[in-house]
Amino acid sequence: MNIHEYQGKAILKSFGVRVQEGIVADSVEQAVEAAKKMKEDYGSDWVVIKAQIHAGGRGKGGGVKLAKNLEEVKERATNILGMQLITPQTGPEGKLVSKVLVAQDVYYPGESETKEFYISVLLDRAKGRNIIMYSTEGGMDIEEVAHSTPERIHKEEIDPKVGLQGFQARKIAFNLGLSGDAFKDMVKFITALYKAYDATDSSQFEINPVLKTSDNKILAVDAKVNLDDNALFRHPDYAAMRDVAEEDPMEVEASKSNLNFVKLDGNVGCMVNGAGLAMATMDIIKIAGGEPANFLDVGGTANAETVKAAFNIILKDPNVKAILINIFGGIVRCDRVAQGVIDAYHEIGNIPVPIIVRLQGTNAVEAKKLIDDSGLKVYSAILLKEAAERVKEVLAL
Repeated sequence: MNIHEYQGKAILKSFGVRVQEGIVADSVEQAVEAAKKMKEDYGSDWVVIKAQIHAGGRGKGGGVKLAKNLEEVKERATNILGMQLITPQTGPEGKLVSKVLVAQDVYYPGESETKEFYISVLLDRAKGRNIIMYSTEGGMDIEEVAHSTPERIHKEEIDPKVGLQGFQARKIAFNLGLSGDAFKDMVKFITALYKAYDATDSSQFEINPVLKTSDNKILAVDAKVNLDDNALFRHPDYAAMRDVAEEDPMEVEASKSNLNFVKLDGNVGCMVNGAGLAMATMDIIKIAGGEPANFLDVGGTANAETVKAAFNIILKDPNVKAILINIFGGIVRCDRVAQGVIDAYHEIGNIPVPIIVRLQGTNAVEAKKLIDDSGLKVYSAILLKEAAERVKEVLAL
């Protein structure tokens, strides 16, 4: 589950990570009042107005602006709130900005130069270890750095059984070229950041940039946090941070029916039980000349209500020209799924696209007979090859 920058910073702060302070606002008036409060607390007229959406690259899209006085705060907030912000991570459609973060200016003058770093903590699933990824080249062009000069991206592997060791935090601070107070503060920052990542059951903490201020303090200027959905039952306070307005409406609806759904850009809707089988199903759709319109895993206990909900979600996509249902009957019997398909078909009414049903496993023969005798516009298959051929046939119609 993605959360907003201001929410991620609140989590970091609760674990002792120093952050760029800010106040969230969902109107121009609130933004102005927030700027006044920031001046009271930090003594500067300058603030940064930052669009709050679930996407990176906001600065490149015009979603992060410096304001030097209240008039500029009003102007910047007016321009950013309500804009359709397009970044490299939103796609061409962009995302609507409904709130902004009025943040303190941390690039103040001092005895030494400011410096931006990149630091993230994430899971390397192949190795079963956590990784701290870091670079001296933080800021808006980190993707270009990773592409053009990958040697500037460093990684530190952490065994989750023993956690981050002190020498590892010191190694990271040393590789970032720090010394003195900045070195000590970076060690504290890294230690607190990893603790936050581990304790919150997150799948990613990305801080870009991490700033060394002119008085050698280390703080998080941004926070991109992804919480593991499977662990949210342990963190109801974090689950409450979910902003469904930032998510695809179809994916939100699917989650309400306990369906694992991801919207894609193809023309063949998929309804499958099991993530591995869903991936294989998308492969056979590609082989047949189609493109998968979604990833949809109905789970191991599919019934008529589950199938109906899945149908309703898939059919909301106008690009879908056919639906492929691919069920392996292990926990659930194939004939029950077949009856669920028939019941859902009757309940929904006229389904405007052809449906291919491939059922294999327990009671697959009985399931095929139910489908064939239903009189519905449903094509049955037993083998994956048959299902692929059926997809090719219906797409050619």
